[in-house]
Amino acid sequence: MEKPIYRKQRHGSYLENSLEERAVQLARYMVENNATVRQTATVFGISKSTVHKDLTERLPTINHPLAEQARQVLDVNKAERHIRGGMATRDKYLCRHQQ
Repeated sequence: MEKPIYRKQRHGSYLENSLEERAVQLARYMVENNATVRQTATVFGISKSTVHKDLTERLPTINHPLAEQARQVLDVNKAERHIRGGMATRDKYLCRHQQ
């Protein structure tokens, strides 16, 4: 099965016209790519708060099994974010000391 190609969507796009369709597309992308909210928002050209609202509020009423999968990815990302932040800080200071 060929992976779908996701492109940034702008105002007037079909994703703006169908909130339900957008929520499903966002969840599929996040689950397939194990992506963060920030990465998903960047790919689709929308805000992080829109991604989060679509996944946590709209999706459960549209596609509950997909919402559960997306929730798992969100929970893993939330559990790991302090680790990623610490790694970014460490890398920042390692780069400063190497220069």
